[in-house]
Amino acid sequence: MVVNNPYIWGTGRRKTSTARVRIKPGTGKFIVNGKEIEAFFVTDDTRRAAYEPLVATETRDTYDIWVNVKGGGITGQAGAISLGIARALCKENENLEALLRESSLLTRDSRQVERKKYGRHKARRSTQFSKR
Repeated sequence: MVVNNPYIWGTGRRKTSTARVRIKPGTGKFIVNGKEIEAFFVTDDTRRAAYEPLVATETRDTYDIWVNVKGGGITGQAGAISLGIARALCKENENLEALLRESSLLTRDSRQVERKKYGRHKARRSTQFSKR
């Protein structure tokens, strides 16, 4: 049994954030966790990061986007949304893959926070040196 689903799904991850992205052809509505993107991302740089695949492919007002994102902080969530949108756009239109890959929007940023070691203040920060 085949269900005719109008949505194209994409999953994005960055740091400890995971974004599940649904897109479908529409008017450019962008909802993140039930809120408009302007209400969810208050700074311009995080909003710009989330919109980056749409700007690169010039499809900003041609898709409606719904995102569920969890984990991490605001910057990681914006990066996860960007990767999820890029992957969904590739599924929808294979011709966009070269353009997105050229802009390095299909590559997962695999950097993670280094764990704290014992005897250190943070991962690498040592204790303050005392001469006496």
